[in-house]
Amino acid sequence: MPYIFTPEQANRLLPEIKRRFNKIIIKRDEIIIIQNELNNILNEFLPFKNLFEKKKKLNEAISSLYKEIEEIEDFGILIKSLDEGLLDFPSQRFNEEVWLCWKVGEEKIKFWHGKNEGFLGRKPLSIKGTYDQDNLDDLK
Repeated sequence: MPYIFTPEQANRLLPEIKRRFNKIIIKRDEIIIIQNELNNILNEFLPFKNLFEKKKKLNEAISSLYKEIEEIEDFGILIKSLDEGLLDFPSQRFNEEVWLCWKVGEEKIKFWHGKNEGFLGRKPLSIKGTYDQDNLDDLK
């Protein structure tokens, strides 16, 4: 069962998660570059040696990317979108399982949405009565 985060717990962990997520984005961008280089090798009819060396580099980069993703998800955090920079932290609002939602560029986690809602269903945590946490002052 995944960990259930309060907004305060998620925000305390966020700096480490941001650092790790940035590494994932860098690795993803490296994979795109390597894939383009591999395509160029194929299009230029270079020797097989070049092809297999580049393919090995691509495989290593992909493995490294998945390892980084697994490390974030081992915290109990769901990566919703690399391209949009969306992460969800499992939480509970009253008796309902919900997601605390963070997007790259946001300083803190200030939004939540239902399990079956996405980014467009985000609601601010700071609206009185929408979240059953004792101390929402840290979110302002």
